[in-house]
Amino acid sequence: MIKKLHLQFNDIAIGIIWLFHLCGILGILYGDSQWFVGATPLNLLLSFLLLMITSRRSTKVFIIAIIAFLVGMVAEALGVNYGLIFGHYQYGEALGWKVAGVPWLIGVNWSILVICCSAIAADLAGNFYTKVLLGVGLMLLLDFVIEPIAPILDFWEFKGGVAPLQNYIGWLAIAMPLHIIYHGLKIELKGNFTHHLFLLQIIFFTILLLQINTLQNAL
Repeated sequence: MIKKLHLQFNDIAIGIIWLFHLCGILGILYGDSQWFVGATPLNLLLSFLLLMITSRRSTKVFIIAIIAFLVGMVAEALGVNYGLIFGHYQYGEALGWKVAGVPWLIGVNWSILVICCSAIAADLAGNFYTKVLLGVGLMLLLDFVIEPIAPILDFWEFKGGVAPLQNYIGWLAIAMPLHIIYHGLKIELKGNFTHHLFLLQIIFFTILLLQINTLQNAL
């Protein structure tokens, strides 16, 4: 019965994130764009909470979530304040409250991405190092898609308007040890909520990227 309820909640959680992301796409492109962009923190927080709940049977997930949050926040603070690791950039107001110039939800997003990408890599690859490289590659892929539209959404903007190569090297340098820790902890997640959440982020930002002219006019 407990296993059945867990699977049912997993399905409900997947349905919720699909609903929120699809509404976000339609709302940003064709509705009240400012309102839907402003709701980004709510969507991100909801996704994180559902991720933690659906992963609760593996307590080690909470350990990597905390580690990724702290490492991500420190790395981003060094970037924002000193131009280290990722280059020179500043965060906008769309992601909400900041600590040392970094929205605390960015730390949450680091946790989400490390867990989701590691879980997907664990299902697709067998070798430890292949899992690490695949997971890091998935994170870089998403960042590559987001970067061109981040300034338009008021998420963040690099000096000069374009993310430098340093940004991607920095992502590689910070993400890799986090993925090593994840797989070193031998975390095993049940269900495929992580797969859906990452896929939705790719779909969400790819559609916005393809509609970048519409997005610029709307905002």
